[in-house]
Amino acid sequence: MNHRERWINCLHFQPIDRIPDEEFGYWDETIVAWHDQGLPKTVRNNPEADVFFGFAERRWAPVNFDLAPGFETKVVEEDDRHQIIIDGNGVKCMIFKYGSQLTSIPHFIDHTLKDRASWQEFKKRLDPEVPGRYPSNWSEITKQWENRTYPLGIHVGSLWGRIRDWMGLEGAAICTVEEPDLMEDMVEHLCNLIMRVLENVVVGVQYDFADFWEDMAFNGGPLISPADFERILVPRYKRITDFLKQHGVDIVYVDCDGDINQLAPLWIQAGVRGMFPIERASHSDPYRLRDKFGKDVILLGGVNKIALIAGREEIRKELNHLKPLADQGGYIPHVDHRVPPDVTYENYLYYLDYKRDLFGIPRPTAHNGVN
Repeated sequence: MNHRERWINCLHFQPIDRIPDEEFGYWDETIVAWHDQGLPKTVRNNPEADVFFGFAERRWAPVNFDLAPGFETKVVEEDDRHQIIIDGNGVKCMIFKYGSQLTSIPHFIDHTLKDRASWQEFKKRLDPEVPGRYPSNWSEITKQWENRTYPLGIHVGSLWGRIRDWMGLEGAAICTVEEPDLMEDMVEHLCNLIMRVLENVVVGVQYDFADFWEDMAFNGGPLISPADFERILVPRYKRITDFLKQHGVDIVYVDCDGDINQLAPLWIQAGVRGMFPIERASHSDPYRLRDKFGKDVILLGGVNKIALIAGREEIRKELNHLKPLADQGGYIPHVDHRVPPDVTYENYLYYLDYKRDLFGIPRPTAHNGVN
């Protein structure tokens, strides 16, 4: 059984020879810290780490459902410790010089997208017909996928999470409540963009999955009320997921951190069956989701990163706890977010070895492991 067959069967609750060998990834600071703990310095980023640790491959089609073009990133002010920049989302923010924009938490100062007037200009960057939404040699690329042994997916963007990025959390929350017509117009525009681009890129390609990115929850619950979610988002998700299903894509999952318990039933109602990465410290729990939704939900993640910080005993306890759930199918266990630098390299190697042994995954020769 190759990885594509194994991955598809697992998430359809069908027989597999073993659990797919996947992980989420690492913060940049983690890789830097691990260089002092034994990780070869030739491993510099997430893609290189995936190869080094020997994880099974998954690929995404090179399609852009986002800003095109994005805003020019530029520094507008700086001192010894900080830079004030305009980032690719048109957001003015302050970042630390010795961090990166991706991993250090920026302080947001101002947003280009604020209201209906600024939306008229902003949405010009969300034109589905702009060149570059997918490569000009698309037909050549698709031929390379015909006899693949890895799962191929398409990242279909976002309906609310990116609006939150563009407006800021406060701006998006206020807009959702006080200007619902504007929020609905923005969500409808994004839905139409996604549908139009999908129409062009599903022809002649059999995707194995699709995924949304919607970080719209924190550890206290959702950032949008379930009522607003159901009214504004569910019908648009449904249009997209129905279209995908018509083209043979019935594995659709969402990337959302935080406590997703109130949103999960609405995503499932909308045809988004998969939950990822199931952040345990934020009260999202794979057993709770399975008990509530049965085989209507598929699960990716759910291994509490805190166990990896705590050490070997907690790692064993955590994975043993999840083994019966994985045996039911429809679940690929891996760490419930990017691995933080608090996790030692030794603990991470032990986690990989114990997980692979427990789930019958052959240990690759990429690293020596620990005993």
